[in-house]
Order: sequence, then C-alpha cells, then structure tokens
Amino acid sequence: MARSKRSPLLLAGVLATAGVAHFVAPRQFDAIVPRVVPGSPRAWTYASGAVELALAAGLALPRTRRATARAATAFFVGVFPANVQMAVDWRHRPAPLRNAAYARLPLQVPLVLWARSVARDGRSGTSGS
Repeated sequence: MARSKRSPLLLAGVLATAGVAHFVAPRQFDAIVPRVVPGSPRAWTYASGAVELALAAGLALPRTRRATARAATAFFVGVFPANVQMAVDWRHRPAPLRNAAYARLPLQVPLVLWARSVARDGRSGTSGS
C-alpha cells in the first residue's frame, strides 16, 4: 500500500523536475522539437514544461490523480516524436552522445506504463480524502 501511494508522488517528482528543466535550460529542449511542428521551438519548450508542471501538481493530489495520470500517459506518448528527432539529429555524433539519444527511445515505454499504472491505481489514492 505504501508503494502505491509513493509511486504517484515519485512520478510527480520526475515530471516536476523535467518541467523546471524546460525553463532553466530551454535550449536543449528547443533543439529536439520536431521541425514539422509549427511555431517557435521555444514556445513548445515552455508549453511542454508548463504541462509537465501541471501534471506533477495533478498527480500530487489524490482527488485529481487518476485523470491526471491518464493525461500523463497521453503526454508521454505525445512527446515521443521529440525523442525520435533527437535520435535522428544525433546519429552522427560521438558514440556516447548517439547512444544516449538512442537510449531515450525505449525509456519512454516505462514512463507510459508507469502513468497507466497510476491511473489504474488512482482510486486507492483517493480513500480518506
């Protein structure tokens, strides 16, 4: 039971950390915005950072956790093209950088599954609230 209550908060922490990073070091995120996305990469960087912060806040609250976890699942799927863009752009970089870019691709799957799990278990986090 303690694990199921901690898991959403840990996911919220991951999202909050990533969200803050979008504002503190936006250039690295600007670079992976897919070029087919219209508008300014910086606007997308800030928008995705704001979404991550909002998702973190929603996951932290038991009453909104289930719906927010569903939204986080969709968000993790939706930002996957940025990881693909990074892998394509970094394919000619030195091996450590290239490998890091390629490693990001499968890492999105556990995030999606984690958010889905929180959505499924979301009801248990609402008891006593």
